[in-house]
Amino acid sequence: MSLINTTIKPFKANAFKDGKFIEVTDASMKGKWSVVIFMPAAFTFNCPTEVEDAAEHYAEFQKAGAEVYVVTTDTHFSHKVWHETSPAVGKAKFALVGDPTHQLTRAFDVHIDEEGLALRGTFIINPEGVIKTLEIHDNAIARDVTETLRKLKAAQYVAAHPNEVCPAKWKEGEKTLAPSLDLVGKI
Repeated sequence: MSLINTTIKPFKANAFKDGKFIEVTDASMKGKWSVVIFMPAAFTFNCPTEVEDAAEHYAEFQKAGAEVYVVTTDTHFSHKVWHETSPAVGKAKFALVGDPTHQLTRAFDVHIDEEGLALRGTFIINPEGVIKTLEIHDNAIARDVTETLRKLKAAQYVAAHPNEVCPAKWKEGEKTLAPSLDLVGKI
């Protein structure tokens, strides 16, 4: 069963953000758009490149009214040290969420039982806590956060314009489609 259009499950997790330990919950994510980015583990070779990419685009996510959460199966203590020792991860101004109990990786269906790690999963969640997009793939393939930002803006657009859809490669400001019988077989 797909997680699309399902409400996120209740959770509570510890995170490192802005030099402090904070608590992140399903309730704290409500009321704004959220982008949850799962990564296998801290202190690896590929994950810091993704954290850095997200950090370099964080202002754009905030401008779009979204908060970013990076989740690994490590603890929030590990994330503090990772943030302090990795130049790439040190750029992160968003929450680095620890999931040592695997509550989140299992709830979002990205857990690898044999390894105790997460697959690379990206989820865009609306202000009501409903998952609107997801992407999960092999851990050897890092993501491009600009595509996540594009999907966020598309999800926000169709939420505000329920009678329209965003066509392939749609970018903010471009033309959308209004589904109708007249368009069937014409595109």
